[in-house]
Amino acid sequence: MNEAMANRLTTGIPGLDEILGGGLVPQYAYLVRGGPGAGKTTLGLHFLATGAARGETALFISLEEAESKIRRNAARVGIDLSKVHILDLSPSSDFFAKTEIYDIFSPAEVEREPLTRQIVETVQRLRPSRVFFDPITQFRYLTPDVFQFRKQVISFLRFLAEQQTTVIFSAENSPAFPDDDLQYVADGIITLELTQSGRYLSVSKMRGSSFISGRHAMRLTDNGLQVFPRIIPSPLIAGHAFTPIPSGVPELDELLNGGIERGTITLITGPSGVGKTTLGFQFMKEAASRGERSIVFSFEEEVEIMLQRCEAVNIPVRAMQAQRLLRVEKIEPLQYNPDEFAQYVRHCVEQDQIKVIMIDSVTGYRLCMQGEDLISQLHALSKYLQSRGITVILIMDTNSIVGDFQVTDIGASYLGDNIIFLRFLEIDGELRKAIGVLKKRLGDFEKALREFAISRYGIKVGKPLTNLRGILAGIPTWIDKP
Repeated sequence: MNEAMANRLTTGIPGLDEILGGGLVPQYAYLVRGGPGAGKTTLGLHFLATGAARGETALFISLEEAESKIRRNAARVGIDLSKVHILDLSPSSDFFAKTEIYDIFSPAEVEREPLTRQIVETVQRLRPSRVFFDPITQFRYLTPDVFQFRKQVISFLRFLAEQQTTVIFSAENSPAFPDDDLQYVADGIITLELTQSGRYLSVSKMRGSSFISGRHAMRLTDNGLQVFPRIIPSPLIAGHAFTPIPSGVPELDELLNGGIERGTITLITGPSGVGKTTLGFQFMKEAASRGERSIVFSFEEEVEIMLQRCEAVNIPVRAMQAQRLLRVEKIEPLQYNPDEFAQYVRHCVEQDQIKVIMIDSVTGYRLCMQGEDLISQLHALSKYLQSRGITVILIMDTNSIVGDFQVTDIGASYLGDNIIFLRFLEIDGELRKAIGVLKKRLGDFEKALREFAISRYGIKVGKPLTNLRGILAGIPTWIDKP
């Protein structure tokens, strides 16, 4: 078992290999189940083509589709079957033209023997290391009862195992013919789903191996299947130093007792237009001055508008881009699902050695969910980034411009190691802004609120507003107006 585990077979789908703990255990049998159009055959084609490209003998046993159609469909999604053997056992057009009547024996008894003989002879002749059988449920129609069907499947899988073959077999699951019996005999079970919200893959069984449970997003593209494993947070890297990251604005750093710490999650909350994104960019500006790379994922604002707005307030984002210290990515939320976006973030982090990430905003990110739970997805992504020592800035919109104070509208305040909030104020009929810190896990912070402003010279934070009351309500009053 240990030797088999050490020599996993790749499926040809990187995301799926990760879910399976590194790939398939050799000489085991795996059931791929799902409804029509779910991608079962495409998964099997990836498995065979990858083996053939590595010099292994790969065999496709088809009981439904003709060989010409299989090769044509594979070519359309960029899968090369030129080195893959195909045993075509699908009914030919002659079958319909000829009417054969069996007076003594049932059709199943007559047709089963030549079909199984062809399979045995082909396997013994080729001695394939990989076999994809599509679909094995056709055996059900060649046996008189459920007991004989299960016995024949077990015998067939044992025969392939004796030939030192790793096999994937597909099943057509329906209310009339459930595939529960096949799930018991398989060493591993991969389920594919096609729903209104998208495609999903899940693994429910892997004998002798761990795997990543849950539903994982999947796409069927012009290049075949792409699988996006769910992000699983891990413990923070041992020895991580939570050194402060200053903002570069002295008064703001006083408010934060030195800045936000490296590898923490910071929520910047407030109503639309109050300056949350600009404040996030201010921390990235200071990160760039230390030679650290940052990336912004914008779910709402166009990149060019964002860049021009930053340049207008003395944040040199274009120079930061030119030095490869800043990336600003526009994300169209309706084109991504949460697992796909999380994997894209992971790729950016690993490829570019990113130190600071800002998601702008969580409201836009919510559109990616497509029925998934926002908090659990946001938690998994943020904690994964934190475990790698990356500083995370989450921009969170609140619905109310003034009135009762609210940190977030989605109940995610527990995620923040730091919570910085911005508020609009009405003072003497004039609209102004205030900034405050609500939470800081790794140190003390100033409890007073300060006036906050953005000009062409940058961010300006004033002195503590000690002579005002009712600031959090948005309608402050002077207690000792000079």
